[in-house]
Amino acid sequence: MIEIYLFVNPLGGICLNVEKDILKLVETENKKIQFRFIPLVNMRTINHLIKLFDIPTHDIEQRNQLFEDIYSAALDYKAAQLQGKKKGRHLLLGLQQAVAVENIPYSTELAEKLVVEAGGDLDMFKADRKSNFVKESFQTDQQIAREMGIVKHPSAVVYNYTCDRDFGVLVEDCESMDEIKKLCETSEDNLQYFHEKFELNHYNEPRVPHGHLHLL
Repeated sequence: MIEIYLFVNPLGGICLNVEKDILKLVETENKKIQFRFIPLVNMRTINHLIKLFDIPTHDIEQRNQLFEDIYSAALDYKAAQLQGKKKGRHLLLGLQQAVAVENIPYSTELAEKLVVEAGGDLDMFKADRKSNFVKESFQTDQQIAREMGIVKHPSAVVYNYTCDRDFGVLVEDCESMDEIKKLCETSEDNLQYFHEKFELNHYNEPRVPHGHLHLL
C-alpha cells in the first residue's frame, strides 16, 4: 500500500495542479494508493505568499486579509470534509480554481455555493464551520505538519510500504509529480534510486543529502 499526504495552500493554484495530478495518479495506477490533502497555514507560508504577491511589508491590512482568507478557506475545507471526502475535495479544488485561476475573491458565499454544488447540506456545513471541532481538527493538521517538518506548500510525504519502507519521504516544493511518481514505484530500480539518495543510520534521522527529499 502507498500513502500520500499533500500539504497545500487551500487557495493556491500550484497546489491545485498537484492535487489534480495526484487524483489522476490514483485513478490510473493499479496499486492501492491512499491520499490526503492537508491545509497548511502558518506564518512562514503566509510570509512566502506576501513576497509572491508583492504585498508591501507595511500594509498590515492586506497581510491580515490574506491570512484570514486562507485560514477561513482551510476551515471551510475541514467543515465540508465532515460530509464526506469527495465533498471536501470538491470545495477545496473549487476554491482554488475560483480564487487562483479565475481571480474571484474568496468569500463565505463562494464556499457555501461550492458546498451546494457538491450536494452537501448547507445548514449542516454552516453549523460545523462554527464548531470548535473543526478548529481543533485544523490545529491537529498543523500539528501533523510540524511533526513531519513541513514548512512550505505544496509538500508531499510518501509512504511506500510495498518496498518494505516503514518511513516516509518528504518532497518539498513538489510542483512536478516526477519525484512522487518515482517514490510510488515498486521496482528494483526504484529501490536503487532511493538508496542512492539516502544513507541514514536509522530511519528516524532526517537528512537531506541530495536536493529536497527528506526521510521521516
